[in-house]
Amino acid sequence: MALSPYSLLSERSRTLLRIFGAIIALSATISLPPLFLAWWWNEPSATAFLESFLVAGIAGFILWFPVRNAHYEMRLRDGFLIVSGVWIIAILVTALPFMLTEPNLSYTDAVFEAASGLTTTGATVIVGIEHLPKSVQFYRVLLCYFGGMGIVILAVAILPMLRIGGMQLFRAETTGPQKDSKLTPRIADTAKALWLVYTGLVLLCTLSFWVGGMTFFDAICHGMSAVATGGFGNYDASFGYWNSPLLDSIAILFMFLGGLNFGLHWYAWRRATLGHYKADAEFVSFFWICLAVSVVVALAIWLGGRFESPVEALRHATFQVVSNITTTGFVTTGFVDWPGLAPLALMMVGFIGGCAGSTSGGMKVARVQMVVRQGYRELKQLVHPKGQFLVKVGGKRVSESVVISVAGFCTLYILSFLVMTLALTADGVDIVTAFSAIAACMNNMGPGLGAVASHFRDMSDFAVWVCSFAMVLGRLEVFTLLVLLTPQFWRD
Repeated sequence: MALSPYSLLSERSRTLLRIFGAIIALSATISLPPLFLAWWWNEPSATAFLESFLVAGIAGFILWFPVRNAHYEMRLRDGFLIVSGVWIIAILVTALPFMLTEPNLSYTDAVFEAASGLTTTGATVIVGIEHLPKSVQFYRVLLCYFGGMGIVILAVAILPMLRIGGMQLFRAETTGPQKDSKLTPRIADTAKALWLVYTGLVLLCTLSFWVGGMTFFDAICHGMSAVATGGFGNYDASFGYWNSPLLDSIAILFMFLGGLNFGLHWYAWRRATLGHYKADAEFVSFFWICLAVSVVVALAIWLGGRFESPVEALRHATFQVVSNITTTGFVTTGFVDWPGLAPLALMMVGFIGGCAGSTSGGMKVARVQMVVRQGYRELKQLVHPKGQFLVKVGGKRVSESVVISVAGFCTLYILSFLVMTLALTADGVDIVTAFSAIAACMNNMGPGLGAVASHFRDMSDFAVWVCSFAMVLGRLEVFTLLVLLTPQFWRD
């Protein structure tokens, strides 16, 4: 009797194959809601969504079924491999509809668009978004919705069939410097709690946009995109399409909420209190950074003559600052032609990003706090060499191991940014475009400067692949992906 090829694999490899097969099948189901809408609206895109679902679903089943009973106790190292593999697989699978129907992208551009959606970057290679079938428009923002809280956390919450310790995945997937804290005793319950709060905010945002003047379809699309800090919308002009102070204000509120630690939202919901927000050092820093940068940018664009009224300047400045620091990527008038320091300042705040445990990209406010305070400690140490100084956040001492980890993260983050920027310049991209393209993608922010101020359609295939990698690298916060490139990772 011939042996099955699967029988030659180790139990660990069979378990990994089972997980990846299940994830391929799970990713295929993202095509089902737009498939239903396309069928309901009698759009030709229905065929493409059906084909995508069948191809990916069958492929996933073929991989999963023969090894469905495999079981191996995963280690933390396996968690990094699974998370990276899951994101890459999900992006490759969800790219299919962009090829098979309008806008009929090449596979390179389709992968970029899918990566941008799932990593909640909001950059696009599509021009004429408002002319796409509504089912495709919905599909784009649905990718943001699932990517916002993290498709791996979703898998941990609803796929007990994976039968692996969820904490390995949660540590590799969640954002921020302190990843071991859980809201509930069981990690699956934690993931479900986060998704409950996340979906509740999406529904509240949708209702607010609808009442504010959007159509219900636009409201639900932009509600998912705003809370996910994803930036995808239904119009090339983004929020400039409405030119509505009310809708801008609603967007500012929910982008800001999306940039906060969702653990704070969960606590507010469970305890019916808001007092813990102002007691959180990261929240306080995030709020004051948003306020200070908004005022500086408002003054720059008002004094520079971009807007006649200081109130109008403050409105657009606040919207763009909150959009960029939360790495959402919505725009009103576009900021590439704003005077003075405004464009560069808006690109730089994307490096800060939102709070740890949020849907935002960037390095996170908590890490920036620690790095700044570590730098200040070094200055004091120079003045008082024998003194003993501690790094504190929120009045509590931060352990040296966390400080070292954060310093290493920031170093790798900036080095990765520089290497990919140099790669684009080597491909013939001008310096401003290369800098802003990698900043926009790695920080999961979306819009850039130069040739990528509106879209990435004119970039070469090589540059598009580099930017796609930058999006995944930033979304997984550098370590999760780069650790796979070290020889030590593959040694038993």
